[in-house]
Formats: sequence, C-alpha cells, structure tokens
Amino acid sequence: MQSFPSPPLSCPRLQLLGQFRLDLDAEPVELCGNAQRLLAFVGLRGRVSRSVLAGTLWPDVPEERARGSLRTTLWKMPRCDQSLIRCTRDGMAMADTVSVDVHTLAETALGVLHGPEAVLDRPAPMGLLNGGDLLPDWDDDWVVPEREWLRQLRLHALEALSEKLARQGMPALALEAALASVRIEPLRESAHRAVVSAHLAEGNVIEAVRHYHAFRRLLRTELGVEPSPEFSRMIPLTQQ
Repeated sequence: MQSFPSPPLSCPRLQLLGQFRLDLDAEPVELCGNAQRLLAFVGLRGRVSRSVLAGTLWPDVPEERARGSLRTTLWKMPRCDQSLIRCTRDGMAMADTVSVDVHTLAETALGVLHGPEAVLDRPAPMGLLNGGDLLPDWDDDWVVPEREWLRQLRLHALEALSEKLARQGMPALALEAALASVRIEPLRESAHRAVVSAHLAEGNVIEAVRHYHAFRRLLRTELGVEPSPEFSRMIPLTQQ
C-alpha cells in the first residue's frame, strides 16, 4: 500500500487586532487569560527578558512569585509541533514561524508612509489598514500605549495612502482610504481633508463641499471650533 507524506501544517497565527485569537493548524485554540497575555506581550515585543515579562504581567506581587506565575503559565501553553515561544536562560522570543497580525499591519503602514509610489499599483494595503484596534477590550497598562501607537500609525498610513492613490488617478480607492481614517477618528481634520481631496480629484465639487460643511457642523457641535484655514481654502469661496 503506497503511503503519502502528511500535508504540511500551517504556520501558527496570532491575532491581536480586533480581538485575541490563536490559530494552530488553522483551528482556534482556547487559552487562559494569563497565557493570552503572555503571548500578546511577547508577540508585540518580539523578544523580552524574563524579569520584564514577569514584572509586567504580574506587577502587584513580589518578583519571585511573578516568576513562578510565569513558569506556570508557560507550562500550560499548548503543545504543538511548532513551538510558539523560544525560551533562553534570560529571555523569551516569539518563534519565527508565528505570524502576528500587528507586525503585518506595522510593516504595511510603514511601507505606505515611506515606500515608493510604485508599491500602490494594486489596492492590497487597504485590507490590512482597515483592521480593528489592538486588543480593544483589554485595559492592561502595557496595552494602552501600544494601542495608541498602532492607531496613529494606521491613521497616518490611511491618509498617505489616500493621497498617493489620488495622485495615481484612483480617486475611488483614495476616497475609500480617507473614509476609513474618518471612521477611526471622526474629529480628525486631516482625515476629512483627505476625503475632500479625493472628491475634488474625481471632479465631485458638490460632494467635497457637502463633506466640508458636515465636518464643520460636527466641529462646532462637539468642540465649538472652526476648521483650519488650510481646510477652508480647499473649498471655493462661493461655497463657504
């Protein structure tokens, strides 16, 4: 009887955007809260010392007890053919085989911000830049600054993507990127300027004016301020 080799196992996937999820062999794995936090922290940092990891995840207990909790959590981690975390004497690192969506987002966003225009010959970045916030239901102190950094990175990348797509003659995609930025932060003026620019690039002056006035009313209602002179100059004087 002829035998066939087993199909290759898919790489582990760690999702931190929108919600926590770990997939092994394309199937979700249930983890306790401490195991989730350990994987999330190492996944974000890539490499971390044991003392920093223990002190961050268990900040309110003595160091020796925190290290004991770390050892217990590691022991409870799922056993699989591909190790999730590489342990050394002094530190831990995420295994190279693990795909972490946060790193994919960051690399894509930085590529949009600093890469050449030629990388935008396809709308591939859109799907990556429209993901959710980093672990939105977690309130751990170490998550908050990481969440805000990724949020700002995504906003800047979406606006830059919109500008580049408009310059390349793709105003519809430019508008999609700009509106994604508005959905993330409705009071962000630069996002609304990108929307107006996309409308103007497509020749839709009325849409641009309508959006400007909608944002102006929003600012007055929420903050009691007016759009910046830079934004106002984008609109024809007769329409202001």
